[in-house]
Amino acid sequence: MHIFKDTHFDFLRWRWHAIAFSLIIIVAGIVTLVTRGIPKGVEFAGGTVVIERFDQAVTDQQVRASLERTFGQNIIINAYGDPSQHLIMIRVPHVGAESGASLSETAEQVEAALRKENLGNFKREGAEIVSATVGRELTNKGIWATALSLVGILGYIAFRFQLSFAVGAVVATVHDLLVTFAFLAFFGYDLTLNVIAALLTITGFSTNDTIVIFDRVRENLRGMRRDSLGHIINVAINQTLGRTIITSGTALLSSLALLFFGGDVLHGFAFTMVVGIITGTYSTVFIAAAIVSFWRGTGPTRAAAHATAPAIAPQQPARRSKPQRKARAS
Repeated sequence: MHIFKDTHFDFLRWRWHAIAFSLIIIVAGIVTLVTRGIPKGVEFAGGTVVIERFDQAVTDQQVRASLERTFGQNIIINAYGDPSQHLIMIRVPHVGAESGASLSETAEQVEAALRKENLGNFKREGAEIVSATVGRELTNKGIWATALSLVGILGYIAFRFQLSFAVGAVVATVHDLLVTFAFLAFFGYDLTLNVIAALLTITGFSTNDTIVIFDRVRENLRGMRRDSLGHIINVAINQTLGRTIITSGTALLSSLALLFFGGDVLHGFAFTMVVGIITGTYSTVFIAAAIVSFWRGTGPTRAAAHATAPAIAPQQPARRSKPQRKARAS
């Protein structure tokens, strides 16, 4: 299936614009993270999450007012699920003991505080309790998983291709993570295990797309020895453009379906996937290729130096023609 035929877009022409655009988003995301922070899910921050079903409609302000006297202001109240079911998700930072019947102590305190305000009848639909110790352990594991994946990507591509390609792929992957974190901070999503899983997924997705383009660059280096490296990279991107659009578009449609129809539990995962697929495709075309061009230059000499020289048949020495004898005069 061919979407584009014989395209000749000059993608490297816009590399500085793309880098500047990415830096603006990343800096804005860092400022947002420093000023507002990114809320941690109960898996990382530790605490108790209780989901209550009320028999009548209640507002977040009513629930918060009834709980602040007991738990202070560091609580999070959100509507949950279908609004007609009157589900409220309550997250409080207090955690009970980690063994025995005391595990449900905080959830019972939440329900006792709700009964004092006469908010009607309600029923507990679920509860989740994670201690601060487990939260710190999960945070460390998430950081290590991300760091080791980047090291593995760097080592594999450096071995399979060249160091300049590996650096370009890792820089593009770090770019994807920073841009995705920026959008998570912009929209106020919690950092949960689902979000970490989505971040690792887009890391592999973006790297796979980058390797496809780099493989085509390596093939073109052997047959386009007289062309500049910038031209070779542009040709490779244009040759794989249809494949990139089909692959990324299919994954994006699936993630959008999860975002709109997957429910609240998968909302953070789906949003991270949508942002990651878009920025991953963008970074493969503009960021990774730009890093390789900066690293190795764009002249034809450097491009040809890394290409495998084609086999040339040895030339046989020319045979010397025997001198013709002068005919004797008869």
